[in-house]
Amino acid sequence: MIHVISIGLKVGHLFLMLCCWIVSVISMNWLGNGGVMDIKTDFLGDGGKLWVKLWEKMSGNSFKVHHHYYQYIGSKRVRKTWSWKLLVIWVAFFIIVSLWVYWYMSSQAVEKRKETLASMCDERARMLQDQFNVSLNHVQAMSILISTFHHGMNPSAIDQRTFARYTDRTAFERPLTSGVAYAVRVLHSEREQFERQQGWTIRQMDTLEETPVQEEYAPVIFAQDTIAHVVSLDMLSGKEDRENVLRARASGKGVLTAPFRLIKSNRLGVILTFAVYKTDLPSNATPLERIQETDGYLGGVFDIESLVEKLLQQLASKQTILVNVYDTTNLSNPISMYGSNITDEGLQHVSGLNFGDPFRKHEMHCRFKQKPPWPWLAIMTSIGILVIAMLVGHIFHATVNRIAKVEDDYHEMEELKKRAEAADVAKSQFLATVSHEIRTPMNGVLGMLDMLMDTDLDVTQQDHVRTAQGSGKALVSIINEVLDQAKIESGKLELEAVRFDLRAILDDVLSLFAGKSQEKGVELAVYISDKIPEMLIGDPGRFRQIITNLMGNSIKFTERGHIFITVHLVEEVMHSIEVETESSSKNTLSGLPVADRRQSWVGFKTFGQEGSTSFSSSSDLVNLIVSVEDTGSGIPLEAHPRVFTPFMQVGPSISRIHGGTGIGLSISKCLVGLMDGEIGFVSLPKIGSTFTFTAVFTNGCSNLNEQKKQHISNQSSAVSSDFRGMKALVVDPRSVRAKASRYHIQRLGIHVDVVCDLNHGFSIIGSGSKAIDIVLIEQEVWDKDLALSTLFASNLKKIDRGFPPKLFLLTNSIGSTRSGIPTAGNDTPSVIMKPLRASMLAASLQRSMNVGNKGNYRNGELPSLSLRNLLLGRRILVVDDNNVNLLVAAGALKKYGADVVCVDNGKKAISLLEPPHQFDACFMDIQMPEMDGFEATRRIRDKEYNVSTRIQHGELSAETYRNVSSWHVPIMAMTADVIQATNEECLKCGMDGYVSKPFEAGQLYREVSRFFL
Repeated sequence: MIHVISIGLKVGHLFLMLCCWIVSVISMNWLGNGGVMDIKTDFLGDGGKLWVKLWEKMSGNSFKVHHHYYQYIGSKRVRKTWSWKLLVIWVAFFIIVSLWVYWYMSSQAVEKRKETLASMCDERARMLQDQFNVSLNHVQAMSILISTFHHGMNPSAIDQRTFARYTDRTAFERPLTSGVAYAVRVLHSEREQFERQQGWTIRQMDTLEETPVQEEYAPVIFAQDTIAHVVSLDMLSGKEDRENVLRARASGKGVLTAPFRLIKSNRLGVILTFAVYKTDLPSNATPLERIQETDGYLGGVFDIESLVEKLLQQLASKQTILVNVYDTTNLSNPISMYGSNITDEGLQHVSGLNFGDPFRKHEMHCRFKQKPPWPWLAIMTSIGILVIAMLVGHIFHATVNRIAKVEDDYHEMEELKKRAEAADVAKSQFLATVSHEIRTPMNGVLGMLDMLMDTDLDVTQQDHVRTAQGSGKALVSIINEVLDQAKIESGKLELEAVRFDLRAILDDVLSLFAGKSQEKGVELAVYISDKIPEMLIGDPGRFRQIITNLMGNSIKFTERGHIFITVHLVEEVMHSIEVETESSSKNTLSGLPVADRRQSWVGFKTFGQEGSTSFSSSSDLVNLIVSVEDTGSGIPLEAHPRVFTPFMQVGPSISRIHGGTGIGLSISKCLVGLMDGEIGFVSLPKIGSTFTFTAVFTNGCSNLNEQKKQHISNQSSAVSSDFRGMKALVVDPRSVRAKASRYHIQRLGIHVDVVCDLNHGFSIIGSGSKAIDIVLIEQEVWDKDLALSTLFASNLKKIDRGFPPKLFLLTNSIGSTRSGIPTAGNDTPSVIMKPLRASMLAASLQRSMNVGNKGNYRNGELPSLSLRNLLLGRRILVVDDNNVNLLVAAGALKKYGADVVCVDNGKKAISLLEPPHQFDACFMDIQMPEMDGFEATRRIRDKEYNVSTRIQHGELSAETYRNVSSWHVPIMAMTADVIQATNEECLKCGMDGYVSKPFEAGQLYREVSRFFL
């Protein structure tokens, strides 16, 4: 029934959709040709065109849908006439559909009734057959019992009394049998002795008289009490019984008699006969062998009528159908074994019965008692479809009017969409133009300030220049954030894939916030796991931006305690207990409680089952997890949902007190997503916040050749070579802070030991087991006991060594007290200001220990040796229409040893870069008068291609072109327009890279290292 209902509903739904589609198609074409809109058949697709052709034929080929259709019909009267004609066609069509649905559902109901009858009949036949087989098996088992205990034992263990008692007590195992009897095989030569032993004579079954002489007999010797009257009767005396007995012993299987009336109950029954053999015969024994080995015959009487009656009583639906059982061994004259003889020509099903005797055939005939009901579902469904069709026709005119209004609204919305797109383009163009106009002069300002820092300035002048640089960079940072947000909204933000040093980037970020942290006295530290490769491939600029945004927020809201950045592999965090213990509130960088960092990544998919296995499949992928932990004021709980919302801040007073635009975290979240990572946070008011994000990079060391690996190794060891092999002792009671200090010191090639107090430290030094070269003591350890600290410093001088250990104090506050420190000569410990960075730490150790380069660098900065190695002696062409930009770019490149040539337009660049030339690279502005950088690059590439092709084909001599057969000079875009000048556009015109104004040493190194490394 449910199946039929679902079919009806589906059919109704199908035709409802069909009618609505036809109405909409026809109405739109009417409206289009009436002046509302103009529609072609292309938008309909193949199926739509087929329906249009159908409607054309139905309307006598006068209803054609094309571009000029209905130009002559514009009046309301004509449209109304056509609507009525279509309505009549519509109603007639659905009357036919309703009749078809009625016929289909009625036939389905009849078919379902047939299936139900077949299922019920087959079920009853199967149950009857199974119950009969169970009784058959028990009778067969009894034949084995007789063979074993009667014929197999001498004297026999079974007599009539024992057999009757046993069969009565085990009758529950044979509920379908009314009695069981056993007849023994007796030859004529054995008859006299047999009758004398039994005390009775063998009698015939039909007359009960003494059986006449014959070759052999089968008298019943054992019988169940219910059929005890058959004892002494000869089973071979009846014609049909004789045939069954002979078939049973020749086949070795159970055989059935034809149905007959039982003597006592007068009900129809059958006898199942099994032969009992002297020995176990193989399955392939011949009939003659079976006859010779026969001992007797076991028969069971089955009451078929009772059997079927009990079966039907077990079924709850026995009143639903009528059952007849027939013996169809003789098809021309079947014998009814159960049921009435009333014939019915109605629906009937026949199920076969197999009672184990292949000679006899049985069938079960089933039919319903009641006549089939009226097909109300089919009637109601067809009526419902017709009603729906009427309703659809009724609302046809309203639909036409509604579609006309929708089309008007559509045109209006389309116009508004065009205006919105134009406004979006104008906004992007405005941002691009404004950014270019602001960044161009700002490039000159920052460039000149950078060049000014390379001159001899006093302390006050250096402070003024740094202030101006900071203000300029802050303005550029705000511009970049706004532009990044615009790019994110438009989906145009893309990431680079260049090789970079993660540790160097974090050192640079620490340098940005070092002054602020020292002013506040806030501990600032970084720890990077040793398992992270030296070089990674990704977008270093965007990674730096994420870290800078997170640290900038932390430094704003942290007045005491610490800010701690940790970088691990995701695998470490998932499987390392050490990382978990770092989050303990009792074991932190500053000793203050912190928010549990593990709560910040609870929802990360990376830590799920799929994520944990996905990144392990590729050895080149590096999955980082970065945490920025602070002990600031924390984020109120009500502000948590809007933390990553653009231009939203915790409170209205935040921007007034701390500044900022409120889009840093929003941009960071988008950048993390582009890096296939996730970002989360945990924050507790008055405790602090911890932001954690993941990012996926590529191992930058796995695909490097040996030469490049050696080059990188030389760069990393340029500073550490002076300290390699030295041993240092760090005195710090806080394990997390000591771990961070050891990380930075070990980067210089120094072996580090950590102790928790001065006494333990001096015992290690005084024992002489380890030759300590450097001792670094935390300021709080030194100030805790000034007398002990002074004694410690004095005892270091007394150590009997050529060069006593050099003493350093680690402090993070500019105003840290130095009281109690000896001031006599070399006893004064040197002070190293935190946060620790490799370059700063190396410079401090070199100055204090008089080893290597002693740190005489202008204005306290280390030179960019790696960049100088790349650019030294390189001939570079700079193309820009702005003289200030030319001066700044030339100054920046010359600073690193490059030979720079400047031109002010693209045409001059084309002439200078025409092969053969001696330039190693070109930095080209994009927006220039006369010819922009894109066009100039395309023409340069065309000339290079023509020359290279002619050289390869032998038309030109390679010697004339400096023995270079394939010309390609690296050209990098140099512009302040950070929206239009994307990598995709640059690569499209033939450029090799992109440098935004104002560019710095790190950005310049990333680009030129791709060609000169």
